[in-house]
Amino acid sequence: MLQQYKRVLVAVDGSKEAESAFQKAIQVAKRNEGSLGLVHVIDTRAFSSVANYDTSMADKATEYADELLNGYKDDALKQGVTNVETYIEYGSPKTAITKEAAKAFKADLIMCGATGLNAVERLLIGSVSEYIIRHSPCDVLVVRNEDPVYKDDK
Repeated sequence: MLQQYKRVLVAVDGSKEAESAFQKAIQVAKRNEGSLGLVHVIDTRAFSSVANYDTSMADKATEYADELLNGYKDDALKQGVTNVETYIEYGSPKTAITKEAAKAFKADLIMCGATGLNAVERLLIGSVSEYIIRHSPCDVLVVRNEDPVYKDDK
């Protein structure tokens, strides 16, 4: 029997890879007449020590996340997805996506880009997408932005 994903959660951070995952998530949600969840995680670890002195950083990050998610939501609605929910999470993107957002949305599929905006974290402690694959409560689809290397092979 063919798996139909009715609750597709996609992690977005403004990167090209997240945009690719978002566009594919729209197609999956439409094809299965499902719901689309959009999650953006504000990595509070990046400015936790500064936030003690300047709370405007957290406010600006939340404002950016809200604008980003609303833009994605409007795009998904224009493309024909009828049910779109947005989530702003705080903390480590790895755990926020797999634990909080996936549970709150009741996701049966998580989609994410192969890489995101945080190259430093990826080098030091592993990628967010790798963590999602290993710890997700549901199926995961990692979307690559590049053309396949074999496309010119004949």
